[in-house]
Amino acid sequence: MQLYHFSDDPGIAVFEPRPVRVPSVRPPGRDWLNGPLVWAIEDAWQALYLFPRDYPRILLFPRDDTTAADRIAWFGASPARVIAFMEWDGLEALRTATLYRYALPTAPFEDLNDAGMWVARQPVTPLACETLIDLPAALREAGVELRLTETLTHLRPVWDTTLHASGVRLRHAKDWT
Repeated sequence: MQLYHFSDDPGIAVFEPRPVRVPSVRPPGRDWLNGPLVWAIEDAWQALYLFPRDYPRILLFPRDDTTAADRIAWFGASPARVIAFMEWDGLEALRTATLYRYALPTAPFEDLNDAGMWVARQPVTPLACETLIDLPAALREAGVELRLTETLTHLRPVWDTTLHASGVRLRHAKDWT
């Protein structure tokens, strides 16, 4: 397994733990997740971050218990491993953005057992940094089918299905409130 951190900064020599920019409501006893941490994502879940940083998106992943009805309703006949939805307004940014994928050592990280997320409470020195200049190609390589829509609001019901749904930067989505 490989861990990554994605950034628009090409020159990070050491990742220092820092609190999240916008704290989330956490379950009791998990409020420490808003505190100073270094975040990483497993390679199998990296599609969540193959987007410009602040662009809203929703990604759907089948789970072991996903029903055939939910798979058909949301994936149709698509052979994709993941379906990603983003607003049309973000397409040009997706086409032109450059991201830096930092490979990280696994040793200082602890698994959150949640969508491939890992955290470290200490500084982490990256092993390598790769420049990604064609994000649509990177998504395709990761088995992601990209679907564009005017807004993401009509996708709210996906959280009531047997699919895993991850919403990223939804506070920036049109009419999300």
